[in-house]
Amino acid sequence: MAKATMGRAKFKIQRRLGVELPGLGKAGALERRPYGPGVHGMKRKKLSDYTIRLVEKQKVMFHYGVREKYLVNCVKKAKKDKSRAWVDTLIVNLEKRLDNVIFRLNWAPSIPAARQMVVHGHVLVNGKKVTSPNQIVKVEDEVTLTDKGFKSGNYLQAQARPRISTIPACLTKEAVGEAEKAKLIADPLPEDIPFPFEKRLVTEYYWKIK
Repeated sequence: MAKATMGRAKFKIQRRLGVELPGLGKAGALERRPYGPGVHGMKRKKLSDYTIRLVEKQKVMFHYGVREKYLVNCVKKAKKDKSRAWVDTLIVNLEKRLDNVIFRLNWAPSIPAARQMVVHGHVLVNGKKVTSPNQIVKVEDEVTLTDKGFKSGNYLQAQARPRISTIPACLTKEAVGEAEKAKLIADPLPEDIPFPFEKRLVTEYYWKIK
């Protein structure tokens, strides 16, 4: 019952935001009701500029499963990097989170499931067990799962019904016996974000953050 309730909650989030967020897992949130939840969901009303920017920011929060305080800290860090637009750096850094990498490799059916696998000690980075989902995977880092990880329900579910059919070009993956190993061979691209995203709106939302 709790699992079904959680699934409905994720559908409501995606309908409210008007977009499917792969990181939340099961697809189909907008298939039957492509509008917001509740009796007023079908009524179209003009959104304020603030609300439009807020929605775009919330897409990032809910897809990657991060809290506002964490996201603000990521924004501050990204703004210190002058090599490119800070919002591009923000997305690249979120894509390099370990829980996201596990999800993008199709080793977990959602980012929360990937986070669970990391916390439970099923993920190895360069041969060492890592239990922090927000660890940033570096270029040339090798990532794999423990034997228990490859036998877990999360892994088997992701293999049977992958949420995203292809992995980003920045990742390579190869079979090793009955297991797999992967490597981050380059930084992700901002365009690797797997849902429609207007980065200008997030830039405008966080313009005061320094």
